[in-house]
Amino acid sequence: MRELISKTAVITPGAERPRRLRTNPALRALVRETRVDPSQLIAPLFVINGHDHRHEIASLQGHFRLTPDLALREASRLADLGIGGVLLFGIPESKDAEGSGADDPRGPVAETLRGLRREGLPLALVADVCLCEYTSHGHCGVLDGEKVDNDRSLSRLAAAAIVYAEAGADLVGPSAMMDGQVAALRSGLDGAGLVDTAILAYSSKQASSLYGPFREAAGSTPSFGDRKSYQMDSANAHEALREMELDAAEGADILMVKPAITSLDLLARARDRFDLPLAAYQVSGEAAMIEAAAERGWVNRRGAVLESLTAIVRAGAGIVITYFAADAASWLRETR
Repeated sequence: MRELISKTAVITPGAERPRRLRTNPALRALVRETRVDPSQLIAPLFVINGHDHRHEIASLQGHFRLTPDLALREASRLADLGIGGVLLFGIPESKDAEGSGADDPRGPVAETLRGLRREGLPLALVADVCLCEYTSHGHCGVLDGEKVDNDRSLSRLAAAAIVYAEAGADLVGPSAMMDGQVAALRSGLDGAGLVDTAILAYSSKQASSLYGPFREAAGSTPSFGDRKSYQMDSANAHEALREMELDAAEGADILMVKPAITSLDLLARARDRFDLPLAAYQVSGEAAMIEAAAERGWVNRRGAVLESLTAIVRAGAGIVITYFAADAASWLRETR
């Protein structure tokens, strides 16, 4: 028996040895199939009105609500790291049932966009378009009783997109998951002469349990009910692809899935199906899980962050929105 085991364990001459290309860092880098570059990353920024104020976000380690002047300073740092863009979320001073602050030209997102445009930083400027941060009830559209009124919400979303585009946004990202929202934004932007403003469509946005830290950051937790009547059921892959098809047909320039790590299969299928650029949002809960595990010594933080970003890009995303953008960019530059 010992002789048999010895003979069968011998690799014959000419047999394939994939390990040959793993023997040192230079070889591993040479044959690496998936490469993540800082220019693919978008960093979320939470902006508030005022001057020279920053408020810590307890559940999002290292992130703050920033006034426009401090947001510009942070954006300059991100640009120096080679990061591709910033995604702005606004937290208004007051809220109402219609979310009227969303399209206020003096609101924090518009003010920050104007400042960023004046600075001329080499960043793509993206503005999230939703009402949840601006409504007193925390839902992503206006209400009819306790039901979100899809069609009435479309004009409010389009109005916000126009304000952000006029303030300097390169991309507007409708995230409310209202049917027809991409078409409404495209029609509104074109009608306002803003034909060059692109649309980053939150096409497959699941009703996920991984948004908790974001809702604290944006103050957007619904005051009643949940968002399952308009955000997607995470069990439905065919429906997710249908949502992407609808958004592409309505004029989306980029399609996105959210959350990223639970949508890798959707990214892979979308990459085979669509010719449009694909994005994925590594959401706040994903970041919080890595941070919590790293704090306890259960995972290596740097390794877990880069591995997760690589998996998202490997699945098909050319753009990744991530709270780790600054750290990841620094680490990636070290390995060049």
